[in-house]
Amino acid sequence: MKAIIYCRVSTKKETQETSLERQEEELIQLAERNQFDIDRVIKERASGYDFDRDGILELLERIKAPEIQAVLIQDETRLGRGNAKIALLHCILKEGVKLFSISHNGELQLSESDSMVLQIVSMVEEYQRKLHNVKIKRGMKRAVQQGYKPEKNLKNLGEHSGREKIEVPIAEIDRLRRNGLTFAEIAATMRGFGYRISKATVHRRYQEYMEQKEEEL
Repeated sequence: MKAIIYCRVSTKKETQETSLERQEEELIQLAERNQFDIDRVIKERASGYDFDRDGILELLERIKAPEIQAVLIQDETRLGRGNAKIALLHCILKEGVKLFSISHNGELQLSESDSMVLQIVSMVEEYQRKLHNVKIKRGMKRAVQQGYKPEKNLKNLGEHSGREKIEVPIAEIDRLRRNGLTFAEIAATMRGFGYRISKATVHRRYQEYMEQKEEEL
């Protein structure tokens, strides 16, 4: 299992250098205790109230990869402070990635208040997703009535592909991705259409599709 180590201090003072190094050392030990392979170590000096951080943006992009299963931090305040912390916790957890912390010597245990806020955010987002899915379903139904054939957008692996490939409308996956949905959200949307598909499969098909497009250019 692969994990990302994330370390942060709030200032650029040289005295904080030892704090960053200590966080890294302790998190490497935490990874070893939980038998994680370290994918990368991200360290930065920035305010926890700020979203515009190279390190946190790199983290949010990397956790979309299906092989990343955990993020290791000293405690939740290293991700962010105030509303920024809640937003970042939500972004990480909705990707199906677990958080491990030194402060809990294992998987992070959220406070009751943080858990409550995250449940509310997730509930609102789920209803937004359902509304979005209804709109997509209606649009797809209208397109099919007008002659659109989604099966023509499926990519074939050929006769010698081995295990049978799950059929998915790759053009629709591409459209949802361009609309800003995560691979986990796209997988949930596809399951709403009746496609039995995981986040990892969506990610793999999308990568294959983009590689094919590049080859055709």
